[in-house]
Amino acid sequence: MTYFYKNYHKALQATIWRIVRDESLAQDVLQESMLKFWLSFPAYDSRKGRLFTWALNIARNLAIDRLRMARQTSQRSQPLTEELTSTLTAASFNPDHIGVRDWLTLLSPADRQLLEVLYFQGFTHTEAADELQLPLGTVKTRIGRIIRTLAQAVG
Repeated sequence: MTYFYKNYHKALQATIWRIVRDESLAQDVLQESMLKFWLSFPAYDSRKGRLFTWALNIARNLAIDRLRMARQTSQRSQPLTEELTSTLTAASFNPDHIGVRDWLTLLSPADRQLLEVLYFQGFTHTEAADELQLPLGTVKTRIGRIIRTLAQAVG
């Protein structure tokens, strides 16, 4: 393990850092990875790949898991502030919408109405189905067709 650590810890840590983007977290994940290598070494099969590749996959997966865990924890522990709540509910200029209204002329009136409700008014598929008095499956099918139609016309 000492030999492996001396020769490969920099490459492993660089890979981990590219995922987590935090030096102390990268160090923690590297140490956790080294422990997992040590404990899992009996399961290593040289016929399936090189030792470094196996170790790199373990380190990468641990880094991804740690990052997911950190995001889930931060999302659960942060209460919505009044400012954030008003930002989420307020309609504002969205640069992604630039030019999209021009594409609506390519659609039938029913498709245009559905896209208007979903894209510009921010309804969910379920809410749009209720609003337009359509079955949810019809809304989803139409949206798929609309996306394909616009992709062919624009792209």
